[in-house]
Amino acid sequence: MEMVFDYVIVGGGSAGCVLANRLSECGQFQVCLVEAGGKDNSIFIKMPCAVGVPLVTPKFTWAFESEPEVHLNGRRIFSPRGRVIGGCSSINGMVYMRGHPLDFDEWEKSGAEGWGYSNVLPYFKKAECRADGGNDWRGAHGPLNTRYGTLSNPLYSAFINAAKEAGYAESDDLNGYRQEGFGRFDMTVHNGTRWSTAAAYLHPVTKRKNLRVLHNAVVTKINVVNGVAESVNVVESGVKRAIAARREIILSSGPINSPKILLLSGIGDSEHMRSVGIEPVHHLPGVGKNLQDHISLYVQVKCKKPVTLNAISHVAKAKLGARWLLRRDGLGATNHFECGGFIRSKAGLKYPDIEIHFLPVAVRDKGHPQAKEHGFQVDVGTTKSKSVGHVLLASNDPMEAPKITYNYLSNSDDWREMRACVRLVREIIRQPALSLYAGEELIPGVHVQTDDEINDFIAQNAQSGFHPSGTCKMGHSNDPMAVVNSSLQVIGVQHLRVVDSSVMPTITNANLNAPTIMIAEKAADLILNRPLLKPEQVDYFIHENWMTEQR
Repeated sequence: MEMVFDYVIVGGGSAGCVLANRLSECGQFQVCLVEAGGKDNSIFIKMPCAVGVPLVTPKFTWAFESEPEVHLNGRRIFSPRGRVIGGCSSINGMVYMRGHPLDFDEWEKSGAEGWGYSNVLPYFKKAECRADGGNDWRGAHGPLNTRYGTLSNPLYSAFINAAKEAGYAESDDLNGYRQEGFGRFDMTVHNGTRWSTAAAYLHPVTKRKNLRVLHNAVVTKINVVNGVAESVNVVESGVKRAIAARREIILSSGPINSPKILLLSGIGDSEHMRSVGIEPVHHLPGVGKNLQDHISLYVQVKCKKPVTLNAISHVAKAKLGARWLLRRDGLGATNHFECGGFIRSKAGLKYPDIEIHFLPVAVRDKGHPQAKEHGFQVDVGTTKSKSVGHVLLASNDPMEAPKITYNYLSNSDDWREMRACVRLVREIIRQPALSLYAGEELIPGVHVQTDDEINDFIAQNAQSGFHPSGTCKMGHSNDPMAVVNSSLQVIGVQHLRVVDSSVMPTITNANLNAPTIMIAEKAADLILNRPLLKPEQVDYFIHENWMTEQR
């Protein structure tokens, strides 16, 4: 049984929901959105403070694990991806951070023509509806609602003040003129509810007659005939069918599943595909290569005052939940990642390579008994790692998970940067502004001081920041590792594009949801051959003494 549409979008995640809206809004084209997961109507998805639940719920995720990571003591690293409408925007931490302007200029220099900061800024603004209003850097009329938290817990302001005492600047908008420094974090929360791309872009338009959404439908192959992508094979609730595209197939399945589907379809490195029994259709060696991620760990501290979310009683939790259900406000209406910062690990770097999230709760106790008492933690990690990995097929079975190798810390510079993460965060915590609150360091503990001791701590505890990217790299057609061109068309295959974080040539220095949505907004104009939004030139902060000063 075959269905035919003008556009077939494979993956209803952060990019796919945007495309489903934008490609169907003119009413001229028939659009089909194919999602492997189900609906996003769970309270654990909608309630912001339940942020950690969807990420570890098999119903909502592809519960991937990496291959044993050599430099992380052979540990397999948990790498979940969204398998639900909204994709990772339905299971992520709801942190809205765009990245630094120079991230996008780096893309353009690497071969992604038309993706410099001045080109992408209008699309960030088109997507966004900022609660505090728009300006030269921020949008005020888009579907994606963003807002700040209330900073009601005194630990937030104490942490920002401690960072200032350590010599860092405060920024009034980390997504605006100045990213370097500390301040409030934007979150994709609206009226006290998670504002995923499903909520922002898809749910308001599901009644469009020219838009069809399939749930629980797994795409197993793209059918390419004479160099043209014509249809996809789908298993929907156990039933096999084909869905054909008159105009284009758009792969928006994310940095793990997009290369997996290409390889299953015979598009990728010929030698690798033959090794798992797949006959090559088009040799494109960059598919699945260039895998980049943010690596993360945390410093956890006992709190001397009872102001954290630890040791909260069952009665208090019940009241919190009831208040959120009735009023959509209070502690249930925040992701608790309300502040943090971006800093440089050393002098000589032009813009930040470390991201810091502050949490007024010690949520990862590693069995430490004192973590049942009041505590807070700082999640920290490097954002511009030089280590690069890959995604390969384990077999030709579409239902088998791919082999993911990040190669974390395979570059010696990454070790230096991760040690700097620990030491620079410790320095902030020791400042007077936190002296009323900061007690004993629980993790890693004061006994961990030397380079070797910190290296051991990193190897034992570092985890994914859940920001994989780059596996279908955008670049020039003469770049042997490029998979898509600057219009996101798969090089050498007609009527096929990739639109998700896998097309990033290099990872941005912040969370990936915001730039992924921006990519999809621009991709819609490219696909529909509409005039691109006019580039916007704005100022942004670069430390005047960046060559010689770390802060």
